[in-house]
Amino acid sequence: MHTGGLIGSAILVGVMGVGVASPAQAADAPAVGARSAYVIDSAGTIHFNKRETSRVPVASLVKIMTAYVVLREGRLSDTITITASDVRHAVRSGATTARLKKGERLTTRDLLYGLMLPSGADAASALARRYGPGNDAFVAKMNAAAQRLGLSDTRYTNPDGLPTPGKGGYSTAVDQAKLTKVALADSTFRTVVSREVQKIPKTAVHRAHTWRNTNKLLESASGIIGVKTGYTNAAGFCLVFAGERSGRVVIGVLLGDKDARRFSTAEKLLDYAETQISGG
Repeated sequence: MHTGGLIGSAILVGVMGVGVASPAQAADAPAVGARSAYVIDSAGTIHFNKRETSRVPVASLVKIMTAYVVLREGRLSDTITITASDVRHAVRSGATTARLKKGERLTTRDLLYGLMLPSGADAASALARRYGPGNDAFVAKMNAAAQRLGLSDTRYTNPDGLPTPGKGGYSTAVDQAKLTKVALADSTFRTVVSREVQKIPKTAVHRAHTWRNTNKLLESASGIIGVKTGYTNAAGFCLVFAGERSGRVVIGVLLGDKDARRFSTAEKLLDYAETQISGG
């Protein structure tokens, strides 16, 4: 069951899949070192594009789709018990975790924070197990959602973006921007990805948890909505970002970048888009 409401602002409802490129990009756009990049706003204006349709692994950006499917399939009040396999999956893979422990019982709402802020592969495992039910069935739902949303250059092989199996699948900068536009139309998703720190107090059924968002843009720039970071050796450092600029929502994607540079580049691209929107 879909649990989030639509964003009140109508600006995000504009067409973001097909747009008109900014004519000043070649002369004025900032240098972008990422292998692929794409920036578009809620009016459909494309502000930057670089190999935006190249199929590449996108690491933990996969978790955007994981959250999207969970919000359609479950209820935020559902309770999920963490299993040893959830914990082992993250540890065995050397993945980032939400530091969950076997036997803890957390709500789906809590696990969405554990999924999106510290990018917990253990949270991804628990959510997929519940809402597939099971990993394979959940991945099938992810791919069905991609097809339904018109993400024709996207394929998922797991709910966390880890390299196995199949290098974690593939996507493009354009498809990730399309998906993010749809995901941000859910108020719960938007609330989660915009949170810098989420503290879960200790209860009788789980430990206390403090999860910090890996998206450093939330600390360094104004008007940031989110969205998600990612990294594997194959994908490089990735970032999907969104911010409000001059009355529009700007969504950007950087794939195959360097760690710190992705955040500084994102700020420059947001400033550049704002200049273009305001007429410069």
